[in-house]
Amino acid sequence: MKRTFKYLLLFVLSIGTLTSCSEEDLEPTLAQSKSIETSINSLNDLEALLIGAMERMSTTAYYNRDVIILGEVFSDNATSNANSNRFVVEAQMDLNAQSAIASSLWSQIYGVIASANIIIGAEGIEGDEARINHIKGQAYAIRALAHFDLVKFYGQQHVNNGGLSASGVPYVTAFRDNDNLFPSRNTVQEVKDLAYADLERAQDLMSESLNDVSKEFITTYAAYAIEARIANYFGDHPRALNAAETVINSGNYTIASEGEFLSNFRSRGSANSIFEIANTPTDNAGINGLANIYQVGSYGDVVALPNLAAIYDEGDVRGVSPYDPTAGVQPSTVIGVSENGTLRNVGKYPRTAPFEDNVPVIRYEEIVLIYAEALMETGGADALTWLNRIPENRGGDTYDAATFENILLERRKELAFEGFRFHDLARAGMDIQSVDVIQLHNGVDYGAYNFALPIPTSEVDVNANIDQNTGY
Repeated sequence: MKRTFKYLLLFVLSIGTLTSCSEEDLEPTLAQSKSIETSINSLNDLEALLIGAMERMSTTAYYNRDVIILGEVFSDNATSNANSNRFVVEAQMDLNAQSAIASSLWSQIYGVIASANIIIGAEGIEGDEARINHIKGQAYAIRALAHFDLVKFYGQQHVNNGGLSASGVPYVTAFRDNDNLFPSRNTVQEVKDLAYADLERAQDLMSESLNDVSKEFITTYAAYAIEARIANYFGDHPRALNAAETVINSGNYTIASEGEFLSNFRSRGSANSIFEIANTPTDNAGINGLANIYQVGSYGDVVALPNLAAIYDEGDVRGVSPYDPTAGVQPSTVIGVSENGTLRNVGKYPRTAPFEDNVPVIRYEEIVLIYAEALMETGGADALTWLNRIPENRGGDTYDAATFENILLERRKELAFEGFRFHDLARAGMDIQSVDVIQLHNGVDYGAYNFALPIPTSEVDVNANIDQNTGY
């Protein structure tokens, strides 16, 4: 099953109907008048639903832009220059309950969860049982990742030292549950535990022999990588260690070398990719793509802060080099600096016309750094060796010790512009520093109300069981 044969799946949640259409034939392939329960009969139907879930993950409201940009402009990595007035309020960390991005992110992720729940709840499917289980396993993993993304942004765990007992998000486990149409918020602890349970179920159902080689679908090892990410965020280091080790011991992935690093962001299914969002010229996000929000042009609102550029060693491929697209000067590093001193991400998600670079969701380098952190936190040997494997392949200086500070620094260097920095600061209990005059906020102390997004007014107004987040 390849993403080049795509389906647009529209789930009309209010009436519970399903429409499916391909690029070649826009007529419904599943009768629109049928209910969800009676429309899904075959393995092909289930595969189409899975593609639909992936399509929902690939919108600009989720992994194709907003979830990544928010993780950067909420931090000390990047800000908005207001070139087209995009991400200005976000970079000020001054959202409110009516903010469009808070609403679109919430609804888009819950749309992904709805797609996953339809797959999980489908019964009586005709076809190969192992393949059916493999698809259902992917749906469980998607559901876990989506709820984790929600709780990172909307949970109260980092507000007023809320911790795991604080309000998280509703963990929705059924599509159109008539007994629970207005779910209340689970605690952060409950969200974490339910995500772990979904991943365990995914790992049980999936078969390594059925893993898609394109990296554009969840594989058995992607499910373990998601588990490692969640465990790392919550400080469950033994669990992070075991999950990361499973991915590493598979032998399926390698760290990109210094010479491969930039080109891998133009490639599909690279050896360092574990799971990525597919983009083709047909999908082209155009002006809404990541490249157009990062790079110089009519948009280009999100620029790197000098504080980020300063952390790189000379010769590090992730660092800074001259950039002048009008003169045909392209940087040899991730960050390009123009003559006026503006710093831009040019190396990650580089193509603008059309925007067709796959967006990495999980790279092997992240898992290596999770493994190094877990080794360090559990007293295991070789934490320093694993930490240094990243700068050794980037032209950067290596470290003398495996400390949390050094691991956090290397994560900042390696994962810049990919949406990790805000969540790393939050899980570390660190303030968001004001580091430059062009930064649009004046620093945010850890525990402040805006360490969480507002619950959208549209949700709070219709669901009396949802309480608004502190400060909104």
